[in-house]
Amino acid sequence: QVQLMESGGGLVHPGGSLRLSCAVARLPYEDYAMGWFRQAPGKERERVSCISWSGTCTNYASSVKGRFTISRDNAERMLYLEMDSLKPDDTAMYYCAAAPSGQSCTFALDCEAKDFPYWGRGTQVSVST
Repeated sequence: QVQLMESGGGLVHPGGSLRLSCAVARLPYEDYAMGWFRQAPGKERERVSCISWSGTCTNYASSVKGRFTISRDNAERMLYLEMDSLKPDDTAMYYCAAAPSGQSCTFALDCEAKDFPYWGRGTQVSVST
């Protein structure tokens, strides 16, 4: 059974930082692309960032560019999201997701939630005073 498990969420003050992690297990293929998505109450799920298998191709939503950094450790089967200068608008449930086509840079650059068949259960990030 495929497992994606997020961790690292929590409550932080505006301007603070968090590092999210996602552990991957038992995917039915290698060379997978990965992404972080988030969903706030009453809003649609939105892309935060995606990364190719090699890590050389990444993209970021305009709302997080310059503040968030996605990375991965394929040997450890881990995905990370370093989040700095957090804002109240970043409050949401954060999900990691995996998809084939990891070798495709285009896939990572144009990733959409509908293209990811495997999802974790999410970790809550709350930014508040």
